[in-house]
Amino acid sequence: MGRIDGYEVIKHFLTRIACAGHTCLMDILPVVIVIIVLALLVIIAGTIKSWKKTPDGSKKGKKIRVKDQGQIMKEANRRLAQNPKDPDALLAIGEVYYSQEAWDKAYKAYEILVELASGSMALDEFLINKLYGLSALRLGKAEEAYKGLILAYTIKPDDFEILHNLGYLEFQKKQYEKAIGFLRSAIKLNMEHAPSLRYMGHALFKTKNNKEALVYLKKALDLQPDDKESLFTMAECFHELGQNEQAIRLFTHLRTDPVLGPSAALFAGTIHINQRQHQKAIMDFELGLKHSNIKPELFIETKYRLAAAYLKEQEIGKAVELLTEIQELSPNYKDSQAQLAKYRELNSSRNLQIYLMAPTSDFITLCRKITLTFFPKAKVKITNISVQKNDWADILAEVETSRWSDTVLLRMIRSSTTVGEIVLRDFHAKIKDVKAGKGYCLTSGIFSDEAKKFVEARLIDLMDKDKLLNLLKTIDSRQKGLLVHD
Repeated sequence: MGRIDGYEVIKHFLTRIACAGHTCLMDILPVVIVIIVLALLVIIAGTIKSWKKTPDGSKKGKKIRVKDQGQIMKEANRRLAQNPKDPDALLAIGEVYYSQEAWDKAYKAYEILVELASGSMALDEFLINKLYGLSALRLGKAEEAYKGLILAYTIKPDDFEILHNLGYLEFQKKQYEKAIGFLRSAIKLNMEHAPSLRYMGHALFKTKNNKEALVYLKKALDLQPDDKESLFTMAECFHELGQNEQAIRLFTHLRTDPVLGPSAALFAGTIHINQRQHQKAIMDFELGLKHSNIKPELFIETKYRLAAAYLKEQEIGKAVELLTEIQELSPNYKDSQAQLAKYRELNSSRNLQIYLMAPTSDFITLCRKITLTFFPKAKVKITNISVQKNDWADILAEVETSRWSDTVLLRMIRSSTTVGEIVLRDFHAKIKDVKAGKGYCLTSGIFSDEAKKFVEARLIDLMDKDKLLNLLKTIDSRQKGLLVHD
C-alpha cells in the first residue's frame, strides 16, 4: 500500500463518520482521539524533516556511528565527495586526524567547521573553535590559534586547556600582563600543571615581580627539575633582589650548560667582579668563552669584561690582547678603542702601571723615586708624605742644590683625565699651609685651561702626561732608591 499522509488520514476518517449516521458518536470517541493524535505526529515529523538541513541547504545525513577509524574515514570521505561541507563527516574526520596528531589535516577540517558552526544550534561552536585553535597552535599558526581559542573562551571562560594556551600565546607575544591573567586563572583550576607554573614565573619576572616569580618558578622546578631555563630565570630573580649568594650558586651550576652556559658564566663573572673577587671572575669568563655555540654579541661582551678583570689584577698584557681582539671584531664596541690606546701605553711602561694602578704602598715608593729624579744632583730630604684617598700623594721635601735651597711640595695625581682649577686651588692652599717656597703638580692626564690660568701668577709648575712619562723613563722601579727622610 502507498503511504497515506496525515491530512489523508483525517479526511478518510471524517468521511466514514458521515456515512455511519446510525452509529453513536460517543461509542467511537476514543478511536477518534487516537487517530487524530497519530495524524498530528505524522505531520510534525514531516515538518521537522523538512527543517533538517545543513548550512549550505542540502539535506543532512545521519551521524557516522561506526567505531573503526578506517571505516569512519571511508564513510566520511565518501560523504565529503558528495558534499564538501557535510558537518557530520567533517566532525568525524577532524576527530580522527586530531587523535592521530595529524595537525595539518585536522586544522583544515576544523577551519571549515568554524565557518559552519557560526550561529548554528546543531554544532558545538565551543568545541570546534577550541580544536581549531589547538590544531593551529601545533602548526605554529599563532594568529589563527589565538582567534580560535579566544572565541572558545568567550563561550566557556573556565576551560583549563584554553586558559593555559591563551596565557602561553600572550607570553610569546610579550604581552606579559595579559599572560599573567590567563595563567593565574588556569593555575586556579590546576595547581600542579608545570607548564602553567613555568610561564607564570617567567611572565612575572618579565614584569619585575621577582618575589612572586620565585614562588611559581620553585613550584615548576619541583615538578620539572631539569628545566634549566627556569633555573636560570630564578638566578636572575635572586640577582635582581640583591640575593647574590643564591644567584651565584645557580649561575655557577649552569656555567657548563651547552645552551645557557655562556650567559650564566657572564652573570657569575660580573657578580664576582662587583664583589672584588677578580680571580673567580676571570675563571667564570674563561669558562664562558670555551663554549663553541656562544653568540657573537655575548662572545664580545665576555671578552670585554674579562679584559676588565685582568686590568683589576694588573695583568695589562692579557687585557691589551683581549681589547685588540675586540677591536678586530667590532671596532666601535663601547669604549674599547680608548681603552686599548690607554692600556697599550701602560703595557709599555711598568712605571706608569704602578703610578696609575698599583697599591698605595707601591705608588708611594715610586713617588719617592720621582722626587729624587726630579731634582738631579741635589740633596733631597723628604719631611712628610700624605695621601688623599688614593687620588694623589703630596710629598714635602727640603731640596739643597749648589745654587739654591728651598722647601718644595710635590702633588702627584693618579689620574689620566683632565685636572681642573679646583684641585689647583686646593694645592695652592696646601703650599701656604706648609710654608713651601714652590709647588710642582704632576699628572698622567692633562690640565684644563682654567687650571693653567690659575697658576700663571703663582709659584706652581704644571707637569702633564708627556713630562711625567719622561721622568718615569729614567726610573727603574725594581731598584730601591736611597732617599733621605725622617
